[in-house]
Amino acid sequence: MDPIDTLIQHFRERIVLTDHDARCVGECFHVVTLKKKEVLLHTGEVSSHMRYIAEGCLRSYYMDEEAREHIIQFGIDGWWVNDLYSYLTRTPAKQFIQALEHSVVLQIHRDTLNQLYDQVPAIERFFRFKFEKAYVAVQDRTLNTLSKTAEERYFEFRSKYRDIEQRVPQYMIASYLGMTPEFLSALRKKTTT
Repeated sequence: MDPIDTLIQHFRERIVLTDHDARCVGECFHVVTLKKKEVLLHTGEVSSHMRYIAEGCLRSYYMDEEAREHIIQFGIDGWWVNDLYSYLTRTPAKQFIQALEHSVVLQIHRDTLNQLYDQVPAIERFFRFKFEKAYVAVQDRTLNTLSKTAEERYFEFRSKYRDIEQRVPQYMIASYLGMTPEFLSALRKKTTT
């Protein structure tokens, strides 16, 4: 399926779009094809686009002072990925966004999206829903990190994101969950015995 058609279908699962609306939307998004390990957003750049993953798998992460990676988010087909803080505040990104496999991303510039809100009001409702959902997800993740054991976090990740677990290296899952790869390996062995 054409990436734009995939995006339109994604929107239509949540909002009503006429054929005219769909054409307007399709004209505003641009296809970006990424090779495995290619970086879509570098730390220090201002994130000026909303990004939909039509195909592939990406991660967003930041590097601490000791050059350790901390994974913030994974994104797969049908998901959105961004450094929302940078996007919303128009400040330099603190995160990298990188393809973990060949990926196709559709992106729209902030200014174009604001114009699209006027042309197709349903798109503004869609993104309001997306921002609300993103806020809830961040709060949920923060509370889980503070209140659940590493083992509980891992089992919850497995139950929610089984498809991601199959596509992402174990050390990246460990980073996302805030544990060492060795600890995650021991947890995994424990569950298979």
